Amino acid sequence: MPVDRRDPAGPTQSRGRCHLYVLPVVVEDLLKLGFSRDPLVRLQQLHPRWYEQFDLDRAFAIETESVPDARKLELRYRRALEDHNAPRPLTMRDDAGGAREWYRGAYDALAQAARELEAEGYRVHAPLRPWLREVLAKRADLLFDWTSALSVDDLDTPRPSGLGATPAQRSVRDALGAFDALDIDLAPWLPDPVLRWHRASR
Repeated sequence: MPVDRRDPAGPTQSRGRCHLYVLPVVVEDLLKLGFSRDPLVRLQQLHPRWYEQFDLDRAFAIETESVPDARKLELRYRRALEDHNAPRPLTMRDDAGGAREWYRGAYDALAQAARELEAEGYRVHAPLRPWLREVLAKRADLLFDWTSALSVDDLDTPRPSGLGATPAQRSVRDALGAFDALDIDLAPWLPDPVLRWHRASR
């Protein structure tokens, strides 16, 4: 599915629930701290295969009542973690923004902060994987029309992981990979030719 590059926590959408998110990178002791109305979209903005780059079983999000509330929490923790600030990984998209909100060695402090906020009444989604699975599953009905745009040539060559993959193949491969990673059955949501192509190309 196409990635929306707009900031879902932008100034025109300050009302309604928002999330302060903590996204640890797989293997490395590095994480992304930020806020977003839609953490799933934010993950998609950061990396096309976000479900492989981030540890979804350690990631968590703190739900707030508004964007200003989430922004205030983020600013508090950014100040507290200033000494832990680290460069953005080179694997993350340059155009995703948020280059300064990466931290090394800060996970335990943020996990403790989340527990304290939960005791104060905030809703904490920890781990983030079940929340992401629920949100992604609700968007599965968009897949049929979107993947139907694949050409006959795209479906004739199961090569989406190779250097010769077309942009359409790579885009669909990355999007469908998220459903596989979160154990969401794709069979009800894809045209039969696309489902066969996806299974053959895994």
